[in-house]
Amino acid sequence: MSSLTFQQKPFFPSPPDKGSFPLDHDGECKKQMLKYLLCLNQKENSNAVCRVLAKDYLQCRMDRNLMAQEEWDKLGFSEKQDDSNSKI
Repeated sequence: MSSLTFQQKPFFPSPPDKGSFPLDHDGECKKQMLKYLLCLNQKENSNAVCRVLAKDYLQCRMDRNLMAQEEWDKLGFSEKQDDSNSKI
């Protein structure tokens, strides 16, 4: 055995600030996720057409504390984009 093991400080891992969030084990947002994935499948993976459904899914996750509350601008949804998508 190495004698350094007893002299080292214990390591306490911490989760990253971004890019990691709890899985939806209870399926609380499964309905929104399936709608979004179905839209992507039907629209040949065109995210622009399915942005409203992606926003609904993220809102569901934020409402149920499955991800941190974030401003829509930080998630890639701006008011200008939402207005232009609603006109299409």
